[in-house]
Amino acid sequence: MLEVIGLTRRFGDLLAVDDVSFSVPAGGLTGFVGGNGAGKTTTMRMVMGVLARHAGEVTWQGRPVTDEDRRRFGYMPEERGLYPKQAILDQLVYLARLRGLDASRARTEIGELLERFGLGGRTSDPLEKLSLGNQQRVQIVAALVPRPDALILDEPFSGLDPTAIEAMADLLRERAAEGVPVVFSSHQLDLVDRLCDRLVVMARGRVAAQGTADELRAGAPVRYRLRLEADAGWTAEVPGISLREHDGVDALVEVAEAGAEQELLRQASARGAVLDFGRVVPRLSEIYREVTA
Repeated sequence: MLEVIGLTRRFGDLLAVDDVSFSVPAGGLTGFVGGNGAGKTTTMRMVMGVLARHAGEVTWQGRPVTDEDRRRFGYMPEERGLYPKQAILDQLVYLARLRGLDASRARTEIGELLERFGLGGRTSDPLEKLSLGNQQRVQIVAALVPRPDALILDEPFSGLDPTAIEAMADLLRERAAEGVPVVFSSHQLDLVDRLCDRLVVMARGRVAAQGTADELRAGAPVRYRLRLEADAGWTAEVPGISLREHDGVDALVEVAEAGAEQELLRQASARGAVLDFGRVVPRLSEIYREVTA
């Protein structure tokens, strides 16, 4: 397991990362989300030792992470770092050999990954001849070879088309199933919600919320959707109920006191037919807005 404990980083007077703690368990996908400037990239750089930390520590398998450990991590930085004029296969093999893989095995692994991303016929092309989306695929392959002990990926889905997104998602699931801790940042909240076992939400340099999707949903406000035959505006007067949205016969209410939804339903039934009444399960995007407001 990879664990971040109290990481802190300042840039002059700006406290960019403030006492950030979270864990990335083995065998799962952890989504790292937050707006621009929330501190995600700075945190990842400190985890990888690219940026010095002013406080806190990073542990791997229960002990302080070492440079040797980091050499076994797959890292995809925010700023892509491949060589535009060099052939794709040549530079990927070179990078794999720097991380201890022999050339023959590197060519085999890289060839398989490039095929999965639809680039098997482009191995001799210089990187600059590829579209930006295909360059992104090559950068992903660089992070995945050789098979790393952990994956730390900064916006790996950025610029990918739907086919490449699914190919990337399948690869990450496979690595996680092999016991590899995977953490990736993304602005695509629906994708994170679909893929991830755990979520870490950053806001203004701090962890605003973390846990499984179910845990985050359980901590969200309890809301119900109500549809009546007559106007539903009266629901604002029910004790323990807060009317969040009202559009004629439809109402979205928030329960502030335990059991208030039962009183709401009783009053609604007494006034006429209840056409719909049910708990609203919040989407990740809604939870995100709540915790980062």
